[in-house]
Amino acid sequence: MTVKSTPLRSLAELKAVKKQIEADTAALAAQRAEQAHREATEAAEARLFQTAAGRVQALRAPARADTKPPAPAALPRQREQDDRAVLQESLSDEFDVGSLLETDDQLSYRQAGIGADVPKKLRKGQWSIQAQLDLHGLRSDDARLALSEFIRHAHAQGLRCVRVVHGKGLGSPGKTPVLKGRVQGWLVQKKEVLAFVQARPAEGGAGALVVLLAGI
Repeated sequence: MTVKSTPLRSLAELKAVKKQIEADTAALAAQRAEQAHREATEAAEARLFQTAAGRVQALRAPARADTKPPAPAALPRQREQDDRAVLQESLSDEFDVGSLLETDDQLSYRQAGIGADVPKKLRKGQWSIQAQLDLHGLRSDDARLALSEFIRHAHAQGLRCVRVVHGKGLGSPGKTPVLKGRVQGWLVQKKEVLAFVQARPAEGGAGALVVLLAGI
């Protein structure tokens, strides 16, 4: 296909076209030069900043405070209940047990409403002994706490007959059985205790008591 061009009508038009082309070329060159100058300036400024700043190391993310409230510590609820029960059932050393003991040779005890035959049956071994507490060597305060816990736990387990060994007091000053009298007084204050008698010789004799507990 043949492309037809528009013929120039005069030399003046030819010069005008040439002049326009030169102007366009000069403008494009100036634009490119300005762009190159701007890029060179930005690169120089970047190098200058790097030189002034030195080696750059990324900052670690700042630690954030944990705003969650700490979980509450687990509470030993059963232990608190047991301790509360011990406080509520604290046993007095000043309790006068003498008037409550039977006036027999072994000073047995039975709770009000319990038949007189119950101590006799205890002595004969009508109820088999299911658990024992030995208070030998304990101080009075420790013995009182141990006895209170022992009776409460034995009752909670459904035990009916237990033995408490308090000793004969042979190692006490004056060989006086101090703990024996206190154990009797403490047992009388326990609502779980229905009766008690001095143990038979084979079961500890004067150094122990056989205790009958209420059923649950």
